[in-house]
Amino acid sequence: MSIKVLLQSMWQDYCDLNPSAKKIHDLFEDKGETVVNDHIALRTFQHPKLGLKVLARHFEVLGYKKMGEYRFEEKKLYAEHFEHVRGEEPKIFISELELHRLSPFVRDECEKMIAQVPATAPLNYDFLYSGRHWTMSHATYLALAAESEYASWLAAFGFRPNHFTVSVNHLSKLADLPTLNAFVKQNGYVLNASGGEIKGSVAVHLEQSSTMARPVLTEFSDGKFEVPGCYYEFAKRYPLADGKLYQGFVEKSADKIFESTNRQ
Repeated sequence: MSIKVLLQSMWQDYCDLNPSAKKIHDLFEDKGETVVNDHIALRTFQHPKLGLKVLARHFEVLGYKKMGEYRFEEKKLYAEHFEHVRGEEPKIFISELELHRLSPFVRDECEKMIAQVPATAPLNYDFLYSGRHWTMSHATYLALAAESEYASWLAAFGFRPNHFTVSVNHLSKLADLPTLNAFVKQNGYVLNASGGEIKGSVAVHLEQSSTMARPVLTEFSDGKFEVPGCYYEFAKRYPLADGKLYQGFVEKSADKIFESTNRQ
């Protein structure tokens, strides 16, 4: 599979689950903007069968290299980001839930889900947008969310892009986050206000904002329920001392961005 085909398949899955992102994308294009993707984020469990390294391998064989690693102590997450050798493709940000740091209940429920994933499934490219491989109840979803919103999101939606990100640096009319955020809100979308609508600053070379994930009617073993799906992110990068744009991520900001899928 080529990287172009893989990224397009991931984008299609993301839009199917999160049609509001496609609508925002189209709103930008209607203003004459060229929308360039800064990065894509994926979530998984820290487990030999389908952990970060297993997912990353699909991108590494297509020309990506690990460029940074991050820890989120409170949320019990570890993450890495990858950049393509050509520098033209979006960055890939993969995080994993550290199961050994969770309560026995959450750890056991996650292990039950992982056990239902066929052993060979994570070895295929389409695993990256394959969704949920297990059955579970909405009651279990709520119990997981009480301890880890990240765990509950993974339980509900499985393996697929958690968000795509608009590169604000490539926009002309919406070239700063205050202007962009105002435009998004004027069109009826709610932004993540945790830690402020704009996370980061020029001082850390990265500013980010994001929509709050809209509810998605999701099938559970005990019925259909609305739960927060995916969100759309917006990132503006600033130059380092050498004049090159910063390409990494800021843990303090990313920690708040994760909350875009929290229940409101």
